[in-house]
Amino acid sequence: MTEYQLRPIEQQDIPFLWEMLYASLFKREGEEPFEPEIIHSSGMSKYVEGWGRDGDFGFIAVDSQCKRIGSVTLRFFNDQNAGYGYVNAAIPEMGMAVIETARGKGIGSRLIQAALDEARKRGIDAVSLSVDPANEAIRLYRRFGFVEKGMCGTSVTMVCALNP
Repeated sequence: MTEYQLRPIEQQDIPFLWEMLYASLFKREGEEPFEPEIIHSSGMSKYVEGWGRDGDFGFIAVDSQCKRIGSVTLRFFNDQNAGYGYVNAAIPEMGMAVIETARGKGIGSRLIQAALDEARKRGIDAVSLSVDPANEAIRLYRRFGFVEKGMCGTSVTMVCALNP
């Protein structure tokens, strides 16, 4: 198993966050991959554009050669710039991805745990996310206590209460 560590997101990680935004897009079996430009559309770019604003936080997983292999981000939105997993302005939306060659090694679980722990430390009561109902990651999210709250387009909005 590859050794890896987690560290807070830094300014020089922003290009990697764009890569991870693209990697987080779910493609069903047999579907054509998304055009890379899709991450710069208004509905998608909000997840990375201007990263580092007040309230943004997250972690980068790096391997033993300091290569970035995954990320988790938490970002607050409001009614005017709601994300796909938006619930309300007090609940940050989580985004997470791991590079394809590093999947299935527990990295996603560690990233989620770190994000939820940090959210608790910050006094945040809940975290939301958006996931395609056919994406196997939905099972991982359920293990962490995320429950389905509704649909936004073709995605399920899930929420994890941190202080139930």
